[in-house]
Amino acid sequence: MNPDATLVLASQSGSRQAMLAAAGVAFEPRPAHLDERALEAELAGHAPDAVATRLAEAKALAVSADAPGRLVLGSDSLVVCSGRRFDKPRSRDEAAAHLAWFSGREMELHSAAAMARDGLALWRHAECARLRVRALSPAFIERYLAAEWPAVSGCVGVFRIEGLGVHLFEDIAGSQFTVLGMPLLAVLAALRGQGMVAA
Repeated sequence: MNPDATLVLASQSGSRQAMLAAAGVAFEPRPAHLDERALEAELAGHAPDAVATRLAEAKALAVSADAPGRLVLGSDSLVVCSGRRFDKPRSRDEAAAHLAWFSGREMELHSAAAMARDGLALWRHAECARLRVRALSPAFIERYLAAEWPAVSGCVGVFRIEGLGVHLFEDIAGSQFTVLGMPLLAVLAALRGQGMVAA
């Protein structure tokens, strides 16, 4: 296969890699070395979907600089709950604090994707899922983190919906793919437009 025909995924996310693999998309993962927190600080005050989209695009552009001629896909997710924006937890204590805040509230999960080639942004898309978190007792949060930490340390929202994280919620509205961290249907449509998968 011509290596230029293989998508480059600017992500180390296992769930994003699993989604592409399950959809039959050939890809090569290359993590983007990007100071996400600094970029988020620059984007303070912007709408959550705009922040997620800009981060996804920044990842794609950063990796495309070292992948001449290759199509690069970047993706990012962030959570907003009761007016607060949340990043991945930096410690187990912070994860417990996040879960306590989410308890009994609705979480908005914004997932975005962007594509770039040779330092030029070609496409971007964002979607939002709404997840109603049930009331979580301190004892449940402790048991949950005992089972899931540190696996959820890299997960915005402190959950893996494909695992024990499903126990956090009483209702979910939105695409399962968006909840997993990437608007896959839109990504596949864009890949068809780029001739990277069969139309």
